Amino acid sequence: MSTGTGPETDQLPGDAPSVTTALPELVAPTTSYAVALPALDALTAAGVVHERDIRPRRRLRWWQLLPIVLMATLGSLMFAFPLAFGSDRASPMIGMLGLLLTAAGVGWGAMAARRVGYKWPGVPRRGAGQRAGWKAILLYTLLACAAVALAVWRVVQLRG
Repeated sequence: MSTGTGPETDQLPGDAPSVTTALPELVAPTTSYAVALPALDALTAAGVVHERDIRPRRRLRWWQLLPIVLMATLGSLMFAFPLAFGSDRASPMIGMLGLLLTAAGVGWGAMAARRVGYKWPGVPRRGAGQRAGWKAILLYTLLACAAVALAVWRVVQLRG
């Protein structure tokens, strides 16, 4: 009899009664070292637990999103209300400051989402080793430039 943790394989058939003949309901599969636990192959076949399932998913939590959303909301309100209701001399400045805060909130949110693993269509994931498609980059650049141009044009219209 050995004192190791593994199953005993050096017993000859006629030496002594083994555990497998005395207690057949407690027999563990030969791939497992524990008597009470089933083999790992049986667990993975049933789809129980994988190592990557134990690790938490990478996602943004509410406390990480809260400052981003608050800054973008404050900026959009600063941009919208002076443009809609204000006619004094400070309205264009407050509108541009709101536009700046909104753009900063959007950029902050996009970088946070990219860091957790989300991606824009046409742009590969971080660390994938692939280059982004030039059509997608051109489209995103044109959309951002158009949005900024329309916002600046609206703020300039307040002066006239």
